[in-house]
Amino acid sequence: MNTSLGHGAYSHRRAFFVLTASLLSLSVNAATLTRDNGAAVGDNQNSQTAGPNGPTLLQDVQLIQKLQRFDRERIPERVVHARGTGAHGTFTVSDDLSDLTKAKVFAAGQVTPVFVRFSAVVHGNHSPETLRDPRGFATKFYTADGNWDLVGNNFPTFFIRDAIKFPDMVHAFKPDPRTNLDDDSRRFDFFSHVPESTRTLTELYSNSGTPASYREMDGNGVHAYKLVNAKGEVHYVKFHWKSLQGLKNLDPKEVVKVQGQDYSHMTNDLVTHINKGDFPKWDLYVQVLNPQDLAKFDFDPLDATKIWPGVPERKVGQMVLNRNPANVFQETEQVAMAPANLVPGIEPSEDRLLQGRVFSYADTQMYRIGANALQLPINAPKVAVNNGNQDGAMNPGSTSTGVNYQPSRLTPRDEPQAARYSQAALSGSTQQAKIQREQNFKQAGDLYRSFNKKERDDLIESFGGSLATTDDESKHIILSFLYKADPEYGTGVARVAKGDLARVKALAEKLSD
Repeated sequence: MNTSLGHGAYSHRRAFFVLTASLLSLSVNAATLTRDNGAAVGDNQNSQTAGPNGPTLLQDVQLIQKLQRFDRERIPERVVHARGTGAHGTFTVSDDLSDLTKAKVFAAGQVTPVFVRFSAVVHGNHSPETLRDPRGFATKFYTADGNWDLVGNNFPTFFIRDAIKFPDMVHAFKPDPRTNLDDDSRRFDFFSHVPESTRTLTELYSNSGTPASYREMDGNGVHAYKLVNAKGEVHYVKFHWKSLQGLKNLDPKEVVKVQGQDYSHMTNDLVTHINKGDFPKWDLYVQVLNPQDLAKFDFDPLDATKIWPGVPERKVGQMVLNRNPANVFQETEQVAMAPANLVPGIEPSEDRLLQGRVFSYADTQMYRIGANALQLPINAPKVAVNNGNQDGAMNPGSTSTGVNYQPSRLTPRDEPQAARYSQAALSGSTQQAKIQREQNFKQAGDLYRSFNKKERDDLIESFGGSLATTDDESKHIILSFLYKADPEYGTGVARVAKGDLARVKALAEKLSD
């Protein structure tokens, strides 16, 4: 045996292992945030946009990868909106919106079949419906132009304004991965870094976070959308469903009582009323802004954490839910709602949260249900589908043409000019930066002051009780947000959460309006 050769090989192997261990030690100890390929992330707070007011860029690999990975975390239950119920119905137009949009769904007298899926957002498929949570209000319109999905919530605003933070937000809301137990401290640790969440957190911890029934709550599109008319004129709109049954929420004492009697009280209520012919109804309203009006607000109107106060509402029509599903799995569970399901005349705005959802929801449904999810009866449009998409698992189609491409002289497929997106002028450089008009606290204060005394007291007790369990620094930062919104609000929650009011005031003084 050549001992010198053996010793040399040993030395090389030892050097390799030392180097490998050193690199592993560096990677384990490093605090740098990376993508799955190990590359460092330069900005995990803001999506890349085309200038300060332009749409989100597809080249933002961190945004796309985060959403793709997040969308694939659960099989097969939805990651969010897992606990839900649905119903069929119709939407009838009472006010022709042809001045705003060429979409046929809003033509005079138009009657469109719909399917609505109501849901809890955070909690799992078999969770009690009394749990505090936003409620999803998603409507699929089977229109003469194809299917349009208006995917919203009962709250008019959302917790975050940029889709790049959506996986982080939901992770913070979900149970601790180590114990599978809910933990308020994790949520407030996250939200202490997200001051724009203050208004929606106020909604959540108010009694609106525990609705009495799906029939007795409003719905909101949350985001701004663009409506485009036959002349190519663009208007920004927000959609709002107003319950004709009135609004009813459960206070904390009622929650305990109802949960002890029926953990499916919202589903039972909807199914029972429809079965006996007491069909629930909602009127649809739109708020409308001209593009030049966006710059006139002291906040960004395309920010999903904001409402549009003072902007008039225009009634569009009425929705009636009149039929329960024949099979809950085939309809309610397999329905694939996505903001990407748009029709000519309705387009996404430059809202950074919506821009991410346009990708994420459709991607989720393709993963959760399959490549041919939109061929299922509950998802199939009432108009013919004519494209070159093919194959994939569970394909029930009956395509017989040999032309699975476009363009073709053998089987022409036209591209109508009227179906093109509107054009938007852009300026500036690509960027990753916050929006310029944040105004994180004013609307939260307005919301608090709109509540009556009992509603304020319930909010303070509910919010303070949850906040009391979090770490000291996060607790006081959140309290400073509430104090900045309204001193009475912040003081009340600080009392219940056992916070240091002097410290809260000092932190609040450092916050921008």
